[in-house]
Formats: sequence, C-alpha cells, structure tokens
Amino acid sequence: MTSNDNLYALILAGGSGTRFWPLSRNVRPKQLLNLFDDETLIEKAVNRLEGLIPPERILVLTNAVQLEGIRKVLPQLPEENVVAEPARRDTAPAIALAAGWIAARDPEAVMIALPADQLVIKDAEFRSVLSAAATAASEEDAIVTLGIRPDWACPSYGYIERGEPLDDLELNDGIVAHEVVRFREKPTVETAEEYLAAGTFSWNAGIFIWSIPTVLAELEKHCPQLFDFIGELRDSDDFDAVVAEKFEALEKISIDFALMENAGRILNIEADVGWDDVGGWPSVAKYLEQDDSGNSSRGPILAIDSSNNIVFSETGQPIVALLGVRDLIIVQTSDATLVADRNDADQIKKLVDALPASLL
Repeated sequence: MTSNDNLYALILAGGSGTRFWPLSRNVRPKQLLNLFDDETLIEKAVNRLEGLIPPERILVLTNAVQLEGIRKVLPQLPEENVVAEPARRDTAPAIALAAGWIAARDPEAVMIALPADQLVIKDAEFRSVLSAAATAASEEDAIVTLGIRPDWACPSYGYIERGEPLDDLELNDGIVAHEVVRFREKPTVETAEEYLAAGTFSWNAGIFIWSIPTVLAELEKHCPQLFDFIGELRDSDDFDAVVAEKFEALEKISIDFALMENAGRILNIEADVGWDDVGGWPSVAKYLEQDDSGNSSRGPILAIDSSNNIVFSETGQPIVALLGVRDLIIVQTSDATLVADRNDADQIKKLVDALPASLL
C-alpha cells in the first residue's frame, strides 16, 4: 500500500450544463446548481474528498465567467486554488495545466482528475476506490481509470473493456485492478446489452489517476506540446505568466484523443458508488419526490390525471397544476419557464441557442 501524503486532485469545472436551462445560466452552470439538496454539485465534488485530500492540494479549474461563483461556494479552498483558464481548450490542456501546478509542488505526486458535475451517493466507498487507484497508479507506473459498474444497458456512455485482473497487486478493501483491453465509444442499444451481459465492461466516468512521472512520460511520447507546457509551468517562478502566455496557443483536444487512446498501459478499477453523470432533467427526476403516477417534483404541484412528468421549481415559486398531461418537463425560475416533452430532453441545448442573451 502507498500513502496518500502526496495525493492531489484536479476538479474540472468549466462546463455550461445547457441541458438544465432555465435553471442553469452562463454564470451559474450545472456544477453550481442545487439540484438535489442545499449543496451544489461542485461542493459535493470537493466535500467527498474530505479525509483523503486536504484543501490545499485540491485545484479547481473553471473559466472567468464562473470564477467568482465557484470561489464563493468553496471557501475552504485557498482562493488561488480556484483558477480560470484563459481560453477553452478542452480537457487535455486543462489537465496539463493542473499537472504543471502539481509538479511544481511535488514532482512525484499522484494526481486524480475528475469532473465537478457528477453525483456520487456513496462517498466513503468513492474515497476507498480513489485511494486504491492511487496505489495502483504509483506501484504499477500506469494510468488508472475509474469505471462505474453498469446497472443497465445505457447507450449514452462510453465503455471500458476490462481484461485480466492484477492478482499480485494488493489494494485496500479487497479492490481489484484490471488491465484495460480497449475503450469503446457510445454503443447502440443492442451492443450496450451485449456489454452488460458480458460482465467485463464498465461505464467510463472520465476519472483518471496517474503519477506525475507517468503522465509526463506518456505525454512526452504522444503529445510533446503538452509535455513542454507542463515542464515550463513546473520550472517557472511565475506560474500565472506562463499560463497567460502559453495556454491559449495549445491545441484544443480532449484527454481521450491526446493520451488515453495511445497510452502504453492503462488499468481499470470498477466502482459501485451510486454514480450518476446527471446528464439532464430525466436524470434528476430519479432523486426527486415521486407520486403514485410517476410525477417527479421539487416544489408544490397538484396533479390530476397526469403521469410521468418532471416539475422543478425554484424556492418561492407558485404551485404547478397538472391536468391531463404526460411526459412533460416543466421548470420554473423567476424569469423563465420551460415546458418540454420529456423525450426531447437532449434537445434543450438547441433551444438555448435561440434564446436572447438576457436569458443565457
């Protein structure tokens, strides 16, 4: 087993979450929403690391528009640990920025990269899995991916195919790491059902764990521009100046294309932690109050001859009365109301593209 004394976390918090309009806006994206209780998703992401990684070793990357809002809900983090990227350059440059920030503090550190806008119900189990993944990353000099144990044949997620277990690698709580055979893109429903039946596929949660020496060695082979950028950040006396000068010129590319598809050795640890990527209003509906007709709601409703509707009202909004309607999404805020077919939830982004700037 290895210690967690050199464990750092990057929380990626630059997304917009347009599927949650009208609740989500440019300055209050998905990760800043209180969808389930009084905590925002990004607060949950930071708080579930408590006891594993201290606040001074957690870095949050966002953008300039959201910087103030994120700092406000995360007072436990040093202000300088919440950083705004100068431009949107996708996940690979963002992860490289964080790797440089961490390498300057501990060149032998182990780094966890995870999104800010996912839901995890079983926090203790999640920390245990991350601790095991850090051990595997350090002892095996490998990149480790966290996979989610699928409970249905979801066609909307990428999948990780697991190979042989590493029986000689001792991890905490009996957790087992597997070699990764390959990453699979979002499948058809039929293919997803085959994956589920096989029992050797995990959902790809977009959570990665690696040591700084390992990720540097891999990037030197497969993405030298990012390798050089990390080196400049690590060796510079003025971190902010290097970011301001170099970041915008980096290639816009995801970590999947920049590294994961080419890396020499990748391991997978499958987790059962009550995970949900909270991809839209139907995902949220599972965690709201439900009546006998399948209507899910937050806020007061009156439903007569109505079923399978999702109603979400901000605090203080008036009652929503439903009569003879089915499969609707109704979201009320102080300045806008959304009424949509539940089956068109993924199309809300198109609606947002047509809105005036005052409602974005």
